Amino acid sequence: MLEKTYSPADVESRLYPLWEKSNTFPCNPDSKALPCTIMMPPPNITGKLHMGHALTMTVQDILVRYYRMMGRDVLWLPGTDHAGIATQIVVERNLSMQGVNHRDIGRKAFLDKVWEWKALSGERIIKQLRCLGITPDWERKRFTMDKVLSRAVIKAFVHLYNKGLIYRDKRLVNWDPQMGTAISDLEVEQKEVDGSLWYFRYPLENNARRFIVVATTRPETMLGDTAIAVNPDDKRYKDMIGQYAILPLVGRRIPIVADNYVDPSNGSGAVKITPAHDFNDLKVSKRHNLEIINIMDTRGHIGDNVPDKYRGLDRFVARKVVVADMESAGLLEKIEPYCHAVPYGDRGCVPLEPLLTDQWYCDALSLAKPAIEAVKKGNTVFVPKNWENTYFEWMKNIEPWCISRQLWWGHQIPAWYGPDGEIFVAESEEIATIAAKQHYGQAVELIREKDVLDTWFSSALWPFSTLGWPDKTLELKRYYPSDILVTGFDIIFFWVARMMMMGLHFMNEVPFHTVYVHALVRDPRGKKMSKSKNNVIDPIDLINEYGTDALRFTLASMTVQGYDIKLDEGRVKAYRSFATKIWNAARFCELHACKASSYFDPSKCIETVNRWIVGEVAKTAELVGAALHACKFNEAASMIYQFFWGTFCNWYIEFTKPILQTVYDSAEQIVVTETRQTMAWTLNRALHLLHPIMPYISEELWASFGEESDQLLISRPWPCLSKDLIDPSASIEIDWLARFISEVRSMRSEMHMLHSVKPDLLLVGANNRTIALVKKYNNLISYLSRISSIKTSSTVNNGVIACRIIDEANIILSVTEKSSNNSYERLRLNKEITKLECDIAKINKKLENQGFLTKAPATLIQNNKDRLLEAQKRRNRLLVALKCLN
Repeated sequence: MLEKTYSPADVESRLYPLWEKSNTFPCNPDSKALPCTIMMPPPNITGKLHMGHALTMTVQDILVRYYRMMGRDVLWLPGTDHAGIATQIVVERNLSMQGVNHRDIGRKAFLDKVWEWKALSGERIIKQLRCLGITPDWERKRFTMDKVLSRAVIKAFVHLYNKGLIYRDKRLVNWDPQMGTAISDLEVEQKEVDGSLWYFRYPLENNARRFIVVATTRPETMLGDTAIAVNPDDKRYKDMIGQYAILPLVGRRIPIVADNYVDPSNGSGAVKITPAHDFNDLKVSKRHNLEIINIMDTRGHIGDNVPDKYRGLDRFVARKVVVADMESAGLLEKIEPYCHAVPYGDRGCVPLEPLLTDQWYCDALSLAKPAIEAVKKGNTVFVPKNWENTYFEWMKNIEPWCISRQLWWGHQIPAWYGPDGEIFVAESEEIATIAAKQHYGQAVELIREKDVLDTWFSSALWPFSTLGWPDKTLELKRYYPSDILVTGFDIIFFWVARMMMMGLHFMNEVPFHTVYVHALVRDPRGKKMSKSKNNVIDPIDLINEYGTDALRFTLASMTVQGYDIKLDEGRVKAYRSFATKIWNAARFCELHACKASSYFDPSKCIETVNRWIVGEVAKTAELVGAALHACKFNEAASMIYQFFWGTFCNWYIEFTKPILQTVYDSAEQIVVTETRQTMAWTLNRALHLLHPIMPYISEELWASFGEESDQLLISRPWPCLSKDLIDPSASIEIDWLARFISEVRSMRSEMHMLHSVKPDLLLVGANNRTIALVKKYNNLISYLSRISSIKTSSTVNNGVIACRIIDEANIILSVTEKSSNNSYERLRLNKEITKLECDIAKINKKLENQGFLTKAPATLIQNNKDRLLEAQKRRNRLLVALKCLN
């Protein structure tokens, strides 16, 4: 017997180990089934499960369960990312709490500490992912620092270097002085800061009494100025273009140049140009062949290319000193409050510094060209399609990819330097040593590159490195490319674009056929969740409170393509009620001995209501399958919800209660047996359809009602049902019955009729078919609508309180008691009649317009004529209903 109430925690803790033991999760490379591959976006080992993880993993697991049931050989490959910067920050912080500075213990000891941390707590998120009930091939779990993946990274780097697609260059980068590393442009967050705008006077070389005023938010960088730029159309500075100014505090002679980059309305209209410390200034310097002077070191301190007074000062201390010195020299004109954007690293807590450094770069422009063409040709499709525009925009404006990071944790770049700085890139130190000996003619000492690779470099190889590349493995041949990638829009360029580039370059084929871009999960007010806003919703808390199925169904039902999710805990609570509804329906089936039978043939049902529900199951199965195949998860969830709650529970169970709860003689027992088996068959198929989204409750109930209850539902095939099971006549008849009962219930509700009141029901204007149906279902209508009697009549008794129209007939409720009045109903009918008459007048006006009749297509004209006739018929029926009330 099923328990009285459904307990998600008990069921989930019991079922997940059973699923794992069932050998359902792993793929089968030797299978003859059509393969299906989904690569899990590897979460960071520093991560904690958040709603974004919950959404993307739920969506992937829905697809995985569905495709397994469809008979595909599914590989859902899980894994984690080493997350270079994030992990180094965590371990550094842990050591600091112990009073240890990571630089004091050295690189090797620090890396040992990182691996210790990973072993103890670094994979916490994998444990949390299991709470979502997801079913990846855990045996194939990969980590981006595994030996196999590390070998692939080295192989790829060396290959790209030898092809000239990786090179070393001195360029301006976003530098984190606290972490001491370059970071990606895409990892920069612009934060609005209340600062100041300082106006400095720079004296002209040929007239020390004349000045040009520049405005700046970063006074300390003036020590590295190499020019002043003005707009060529700015009349204020026309005569100064081509002249020179003297850089205060330094005494360097710098030119005044004209450049359209300058906005005359901003600040003073004159801009100091510091090429080594501003990206835009660097572009200006290249156009005018200006000197580039770096004045800052990697710690954010002022370097040697400045007067002695400022050397060694922290950049913000230097700012104060420079401002004070400019004021003392009478060269500070004014200071204005100024709110402006300051760049921060997404994981750092100090402002970034544009810094000219030697770094390793990847020629992303060359790699991007085939990746752009692949999407244009439709080899890879984005869903929703509008994300292709974002992809194209980023790819067409791509910059060289800085792939080096000044960290210890990560894939150390396989490059060695000779005594004169000559670079030797090789897969091992032994190979590099041989190459160096050939180059120099003798053995020399080589120094290994200290930098590591950007985390996204190894992640870009994920679709094929995880399958054993560069070896030609069976898995690589069978499971590459993957069928679908599920990801968030925020990493389309970080990850998706780079996988496209690397996949096409190394595998000569796109890494995935479809990219499903899911929404962002926001708080109930539509705000982005963040700790600072104190609006973070923890998925584990929701699971503990409402169960995994309720959270999964909530996320699926709210995942509408192209729209973000405003997650409200109330929705999760509501879908827990849905789970309770399903559980109670199953208990009803159990109570009435509804058992599944492998001999039951749904196409042989005799009872109309049974033929109807069988057809509804077939319709729903086809629609849900199509929705899942098209990644329309909200539509799939909605269809299942409507079927379970509405069609099955609210109608079928109610329609069949008189059959199951009445004692029949032996001749009628056939109907009872058929209904019991039909109900069990319907419940089983509904559980099948529900399983990808709500796996736990469906699996638990399958064990009680499945025809093959000795086997787990997770391993059973998807219910592909024949359209022949749909009986149009049964559908029309039962749909009519449901509409009839709904109209009567609606009337009772709107009239606030007491439950104990049982009015008479009269039919006015009913045709023979309607009369026959009412006669056939008289008892059922009376029972479900709480009606005293049903009669057909051309006259109306006193006490009419409500009228409705169903098809050609008027439904009239009549009571002799004066417990209700019909004023609300008269008001409703008058409003609807007025609206219909307004619609009729509009259509008539259109059909009387000769211009419309001449220009409009014949189908549109006929459509308006049909609408007019239908509106007139309904208005006339409502007038009859109103007359009855009056």
